[in-house]
Amino acid sequence: MKHFLFLLLIFVTNSTFSQSEKSVLNHYNEYYKQMKTQGDIQGVINALTHLNILSPNQARVDTLAVLYMNDGRHVQALNTIGIERNENDSDMAVEVKAISLKALNQIERSVEHYEELFKRNPNALIAYELADLKIQLDDLLGATKHITFGIANTRSDIMRSYYDSQSQYQVPLQAAFIYLKGLIHFKENKTLNIETAIEIMDKALDIAPNFNLAQISKDALISKKANK
Repeated sequence: MKHFLFLLLIFVTNSTFSQSEKSVLNHYNEYYKQMKTQGDIQGVINALTHLNILSPNQARVDTLAVLYMNDGRHVQALNTIGIERNENDSDMAVEVKAISLKALNQIERSVEHYEELFKRNPNALIAYELADLKIQLDDLLGATKHITFGIANTRSDIMRSYYDSQSQYQVPLQAAFIYLKGLIHFKENKTLNIETAIEIMDKALDIAPNFNLAQISKDALISKKANK
């Protein structure tokens, strides 16, 4: 009889715990929906964190990392999903790692993840990111390869955003690639290639007269040429 009562107590305890856990899970699901409705990003982050503790789910983990990234909290984004390259990662997770590592100036690690993205989905926008990062690493041959691909695979309606002026602006991706081409040309020989690098910057500005970064680079090249 004592044995039976002991088993009954265990059953009731487990059942109560299961119902309580389900109730808490339902609560945070409803809380998550409400925070989304209110546009409360921190509330959504809190809800997803609790849901992931109660019922681990990789899709929710990836979504949580994206929310951190979009909020400019790149360290938290990477703490959520890690920084290692993993072929089993979702495209979303790879993109978060690439963007967040770039934002934290971890250029070499960022390139690893952009390479993985490019392997999965070769396109001009990812090619631009790779070219830009590889120029920073002085991998000019690698950057040139991505620029060649990008120019061959972009369209006039594909734009690239820049934030180097007081307000965000966009230029055609083709102009962005030509700008990078000018940077590479200058870095290949900073003494002999100034004039032709300026000419390449002019080509980018012909396509996008509002291209502030290209104009700044052109002005710097002209100043360097004058001080030779």
